[in-house]
Amino acid sequence: MGIQINSNQTDNIGDNHIGTSSKTPIRDDAFILNNDEKIEIIRDDVKHIMETLGLDLSDDSLKGTPNRVAKMFVNEIFGGLNPEKKPEASTFQNKYNYGEMLVEKNITLYSTCEHHLLPIVGKAHVAYISNGTVVGLSKMNRIVDYFAKRPQVQERLTIQIVEELQKVLNTKDVACVIDAKHLCVNSRGIKDIESSTITSEFGGQFKKKETRREFLDYIKLNTKF
Repeated sequence: MGIQINSNQTDNIGDNHIGTSSKTPIRDDAFILNNDEKIEIIRDDVKHIMETLGLDLSDDSLKGTPNRVAKMFVNEIFGGLNPEKKPEASTFQNKYNYGEMLVEKNITLYSTCEHHLLPIVGKAHVAYISNGTVVGLSKMNRIVDYFAKRPQVQERLTIQIVEELQKVLNTKDVACVIDAKHLCVNSRGIKDIESSTITSEFGGQFKKKETRREFLDYIKLNTKF
């Protein structure tokens, strides 16, 4: 028999931004419906929410909102739930024998907090040390974007980015730092508009203090042009 969790406990998990797994909790039947079918169902659900709130959906400004929201959920901000959208990360032999750290910093990140379905906006900084394989620079951005486009907890997102690059590059020497604002903190609850959240995941050589320090120093470099 599973552990019973009451509504107060689940509210506390969400209000304290606690994640329950390093893997996105997706049901086994998540892809039985196609995207059009999902959009149709979500459209009706959004319509019901808006009507329950007392909004007049006959108004020209509001009548298209349920459909717009449904398409946005399925095709855009939660598109990372669909494994068919996972970027193909082509790898190449490191023929120029570059043996130092490669850092892709200031990757723009848009995600959604899974507790209140409000935006997470920030920057991801990703690095790896090649063991003979390299990956195209844009693929690092695409991997960040793919895992961000789902209901998320920032700690989980950081881990998922590192684990995916470790798999693609066949090395443990991968690191990721994310600095992001959570609108569930900035615009509701405590309403602290200045705070941001920093998470990190270090694998392989990046667990060494000097390697980690080098990576963090690169992040601080002023590289604006």
